[in-house]
Amino acid sequence: MPNSDPKLILASSSKYRKELLERLHIPFECISPNIDETQHPSETPVALSIRLAKEKAQAVFDQYPNSVVIGSDQVATFDGKTVGKAGSIEKAKLQLKELSGKTVDFNTSICVMHAGGIMRDTVLTKCVFRNLTEQEISNYLSIEPAIDTAGSAKAESLGITLMESITSDDPTAIIGLPLIRTSEFLRKLGFFPAK
Repeated sequence: MPNSDPKLILASSSKYRKELLERLHIPFECISPNIDETQHPSETPVALSIRLAKEKAQAVFDQYPNSVVIGSDQVATFDGKTVGKAGSIEKAKLQLKELSGKTVDFNTSICVMHAGGIMRDTVLTKCVFRNLTEQEISNYLSIEPAIDTAGSAKAESLGITLMESITSDDPTAIIGLPLIRTSEFLRKLGFFPAK
């Protein structure tokens, strides 16, 4: 492990988070944290996203204690219940039909773990879905089968057309990693783009 310049690790197997972090032009490695992501009884969605972000970072930091490790997790909620990944086109159709005309809260937590401690935060993104017809839903999913994302709509691509509005302090949080907060934390630790 490096002594003076600790390497940066993204504790994730998500291609979306990897692509986001690459935007900062800071060298890093991806290591899957392999943790149990089961929600605890009576655990709120926000508490779940915070705990999982920390557990992901901790799992990798335990293996590489001289590194700076980023853990992130996102939990979507609608009417007080967690909105998961559809996993199939049929379930995605049902999910989008249920979310039509409704507001979904996406809580994206980040935890940066380093030898000196922990920095963490949670960014809320509110997505208001338009009133969608079944035809619109079918057309969308035939072009962009968003079965691996909570809410079955990829706001970073065609899924944006299903929205009435998206409100957040950080436009990248909805994709899975809030880059404004991430870059703020990394600057404090001496990581700067293309350095």
